[in-house]
Amino acid sequence: MPRSRINGNFIDKTFSIVANILLRIIPTTSGEREAFTYYRDGMSAQSEGNYAEALQNYYEAMRLEIDPYDRSYILYNIGLIHTSNGEHTKALEYYFRALERNPFLPQAFNNMAVICHYRGEQAIRQGDSEIAEAWFDQAAEYWKQAIALTPGNYIEAHNWLKITRRFE
Repeated sequence: MPRSRINGNFIDKTFSIVANILLRIIPTTSGEREAFTYYRDGMSAQSEGNYAEALQNYYEAMRLEIDPYDRSYILYNIGLIHTSNGEHTKALEYYFRALERNPFLPQAFNNMAVICHYRGEQAIRQGDSEIAEAWFDQAAEYWKQAIALTPGNYIEAHNWLKITRRFE
């Protein structure tokens, strides 16, 4: 049984109802509808912390989805799962792949910056300030891109950029 039929969360049920109505109204192919169903089920599983199930759904959605914009969100969500699992290298790979298809995903830039900043902090704890600065500089570049896309968002990152004199 598809996850969309068994989910008890009110918001997920509402989203599923609206999505099903849109799928009936908007002309789509059966492949597009199937890809969206897998994507929707992946988001539902992800929101419940069922990452293995979410990944299975996202990979199936990727197999079926042909639109680069839609694929960017699938890739982004796969990156989120890898981030949550502490698999930062894999997460960065998926965020890069998402941005190749849609360079207007500030949340991908932000998440990449967070990972780089975290790695910079790890380098400091290991006593390697040179490597730490390189990671912090990379984080700054990603945060600048996120902020440029959505001015007014990422206030803490903006403040960090100012405090560390990385904002130009």
